[in-house]
Amino acid sequence: MHEAKNTVRALVRIGYDGRVHKYFRGSNAAERFANEVRVLRTLEERGCAYVPRVLEAHEDQLYLVTTNCGSLVERISEAKLKYLFGTLERDFGVRHDDPFTRNVTYRHSDGRFCLIDFELATILDAPPKPPAP
Repeated sequence: MHEAKNTVRALVRIGYDGRVHKYFRGSNAAERFANEVRVLRTLEERGCAYVPRVLEAHEDQLYLVTTNCGSLVERISEAKLKYLFGTLERDFGVRHDDPFTRNVTYRHSDGRFCLIDFELATILDAPPKPPAP
């Protein structure tokens, strides 16, 4: 496995199969783990296609396995950042609460920017449903 991040709060490794393995640690690790799992599952239920999918969640180990959303982005315009995180909130009812470049990836398979790292995110009210045709 390739180590992608190793901080006081988390260890993230990318498996050879492309899956992302995240180990939560440090202060409030259990709460951050539970929140990230809850938010990612809510986003999947709401049809958000540009965030990771939960594959495994091991509460007893504070260990999460998700799909991979591409390569980290090194540079992105402020306007694009605001658009990505604003769309997440407006269309899917989730405020990221850590809207920085470090939480944006680029998925080459479909040419899409994606968002990661939802441990601090807030689930808002469900977004309004589009009117029926």
